[in-house]
Amino acid sequence: MDESKTLHVILFPWLAFGHLIPFFELAKQIARKGHKVSYISTSKNIDRLPKLSQKLNYSINFVNLSLPLTSGLPERAEATTDVPLDKVQYLKKAFDGLKLELTQFLENFVPDWIIYDFTPYWLPPIATRLGISRAFFNTFNAWSSVFFGPVVDKSDSTNIRRIEPEDFTFPPKWIPFPSNIVYRLYEINRFFGHLEKNASGVSDWNRFATSLSGCDTFLIRSCNDLEREWLDIFGNRDLSEKYIDDFIDYLHKKRK
Repeated sequence: MDESKTLHVILFPWLAFGHLIPFFELAKQIARKGHKVSYISTSKNIDRLPKLSQKLNYSINFVNLSLPLTSGLPERAEATTDVPLDKVQYLKKAFDGLKLELTQFLENFVPDWIIYDFTPYWLPPIATRLGISRAFFNTFNAWSSVFFGPVVDKSDSTNIRRIEPEDFTFPPKWIPFPSNIVYRLYEINRFFGHLEKNASGVSDWNRFATSLSGCDTFLIRSCNDLEREWLDIFGNRDLSEKYIDDFIDYLHKKRK
């Protein structure tokens, strides 16, 4: 590949294997296109990723960050699989402690793009200051993003706010086709627990909203074959789906 067209893309997932693995798969796809890829996580998590094929072995640079010791977090816990649910809040607090080390890496290498998860709400301003383009990678499928939608139902002339758990026990009005995808009350009540501040001092909802609002591009882990009708609701197909063959061209285009 022409060096002038080679991108340096960084991937920075949340410390859960339901996020680490999709980011890892995306890293491989980008590397196969001949681009420089840096995958950033903690050493224990990187060691637990599947092994790369010999062909890709030197195509991805794994960057180990040191998860700081954090009160309440069990020793050597570096992913959600290492802790019970009530300890995940301390993992988020430790994750926020990666900010300085990550910032130093970005300042030293200034990549073209950083693809990040919902957790680092503090990252977009840092990347913006350094002139790094930002992509938010939503590892959940498209229906979940559509279902939650905006806080205010803009399809309703009264602008009803969906802020109570009961509001999510039936389909929102902006879904134009029959759907039985709803939450049971006990399920959404558990989700609403993520709206509360935790040991990290930041709720999951605020993390997600701030991280999302700071991105240039929103990536969804989905495809037309599985979720065409849900993806269509996004309206802008450039944001709703990019096949990997087009994805790099899209990054180049957005980077100009």
